Amino acid sequence: MKQQEINELTTPELRERLATAKDKLVTMRLNHAISPLENPQLIKAQRRDIARMMTEVRRREINENK
Repeated sequence: MKQQEINELTTPELRERLATAKDKLVTMRLNHAISPLENPQLIKAQRRDIARMMTEVRRREINENK
């Protein structure tokens, strides 16, 4: 997910997508532990997407408190 897509989401949608992404990451890690994924770089990409979403959520929280 690109930063522009993240910025277009509302805060509740963003939190929902973040929760879904975290669940997907856990599933990917479990599947990778059992049998190697075809493309293990997807785990890295998922982690980065989660970090982008968390950063945006935090940025919005800070802006609301100002």
